[in-house]
Amino acid sequence: MNISEIEEQYRWDLTSLFANDEEWEKSFKEAKEKGKELKKLKGHILESPEKLHKSIVESEKVSRMVSNVIVYANLKRDENTKNPTYQSMASRAEKLATEIQEIEAFFIPEILQSDYETVKEMLNYEPLKIYDQFFKDLFRRKKHILSEEMESVLAKVGELGGAPSNAYSMLLNADMTFEDAIDSKGKPHKLTNGSYISLLMSSDRELRKDAFNKYYKVYKGHINTIASLMQSEVNKNIFFSKMRNHSSAREAALFQNNIPKSVPDKLIEAVNDNLETFYKYMKLRKKVLGVEELHLYDVYTPIVPNVEFKIPYEEAKNTVIDSLEILGEDYQNTIKSAFDERWIDVYETEGKRSGAYSSGTYDSKPYILLNHKDNMNSMFTLTHELGHSLHSYLTRKNQPYVYGNYSIFLAEVASTTNEALLNDYLLKTIKDEDKKKYILNHYLEQFRGTIFRQTMFAEFERDIHEHAEKGEALTAEFLCDHYLNLNKKYFGPDVVIDDDIKYEWARIPHMYYNFYVYQYATGFSAAIAISNSILKEGESAVKRYMEFLSSGSKDYPINVLRKAGADMETEEPVNNALEVFKTAVDELESLL
Repeated sequence: MNISEIEEQYRWDLTSLFANDEEWEKSFKEAKEKGKELKKLKGHILESPEKLHKSIVESEKVSRMVSNVIVYANLKRDENTKNPTYQSMASRAEKLATEIQEIEAFFIPEILQSDYETVKEMLNYEPLKIYDQFFKDLFRRKKHILSEEMESVLAKVGELGGAPSNAYSMLLNADMTFEDAIDSKGKPHKLTNGSYISLLMSSDRELRKDAFNKYYKVYKGHINTIASLMQSEVNKNIFFSKMRNHSSAREAALFQNNIPKSVPDKLIEAVNDNLETFYKYMKLRKKVLGVEELHLYDVYTPIVPNVEFKIPYEEAKNTVIDSLEILGEDYQNTIKSAFDERWIDVYETEGKRSGAYSSGTYDSKPYILLNHKDNMNSMFTLTHELGHSLHSYLTRKNQPYVYGNYSIFLAEVASTTNEALLNDYLLKTIKDEDKKKYILNHYLEQFRGTIFRQTMFAEFERDIHEHAEKGEALTAEFLCDHYLNLNKKYFGPDVVIDDDIKYEWARIPHMYYNFYVYQYATGFSAAIAISNSILKEGESAVKRYMEFLSSGSKDYPINVLRKAGADMETEEPVNNALEVFKTAVDELESLL
């Protein structure tokens, strides 16, 4: 479908960023000029509290302008990744950001030439008081921040560092094409990166199998190229970690948000210790589907038979709004604004970036990209992305620019809390018993896809970085074989591990997010704890949760989440979530 065929109400309105491309060009040039003026600050930042405040304000102004320029270009590019105009704009925006980083390379080193006590004394100046956490965290990083000259070099290298991810994205979204998948009646179905999972959810096993085989046939044909890009991405992570005096790429990634190394380790250990429960779910799936062999193309389709659960977008929208009533009128009204003010680009169109995400800037609407299908999975994706966007909206509404974002460690909590509340709402309001079973199955699938699957990804990511840090090559053979063995471990004895699944790692864009994926699982665990407290306690828990959504980065993420009721330095949230999964497996088994 062409983008021009989509009704306006189902396309995002980007005018909160720029009215048109011409306005973008003006801002691009202005940001470039303003960036050059930052050079005048060099050597004067710490002359007085007033100079320090002025320097920060001027830097923030440029940062906000560049952010708007980058996000607009990226959103327009993602509408149609084949459009060369927006490919060019996105590339120019990246280069501008690199130029500004080079210009500002003196900024942090100049501050860190002083000591924390001297700067802390300056924070008694009223306009600077809000920067207390910023400077506390800055001096925590002191030994990992380099000289002005080296920071300038790293800023230049930063643009090159994005090359593997950019090339991978273009390969997946613009260049890859797939044969149609054929169902049991000979009918063709469009196979794309966006439609693949929907086809695997089909009740037609021949369609699922054909989609699986044809999908990974294409990835197999590109596997050496993608392995080379993965090697480059991992090498980049290792390079930057060494340059900044970290012991490993993972340690460097965790350091950014002050996350203890024990957190992802405990997650992987806890999930591995509870794989027997996952095996039980797979055994139940095999039994209910009535297949002699349960293949990996069978693990997405609902196991509750004869349930047609078609959910048009408008119905999904209204259901999501109703499910979030428990979070209060203000929250619910803001959700309604997302639809009324066109935050969302809804439907898949030719060349559109696959998947779904929430994006935006401190000054814009928190936009959402979807590739909506009229099914249960897409309704949950809708509420998931709205969770991200409401988190962004409330953070920016309640925090100054310096704390106007939240760390990636917290990023999946709000989205998954929304999903948990939608799940609870559906189970309480739908009368049809088969549909209730279907929803319970969907809930289990959320656990499978988020805790077990993302932890498997995290284990894979950890292992390939360790492999590379030992000086070993990340060949296509190694990556595929290791991923295949992890699938065998995680899925257990009742699932046939089809050989082509060894190419699946190559279709996961989050592998280019530098130790991001474990946070889906920790975030899900925290969200289960928070949503349960909201459902049990009501207003007091909602109040804590709204404070969490409004906190941004004014404190370290571990502390922000602990105040909301989930202490991720303990094993309790993960173990509790896995206990909920076990109970849900038993409940579904008793109903089937």
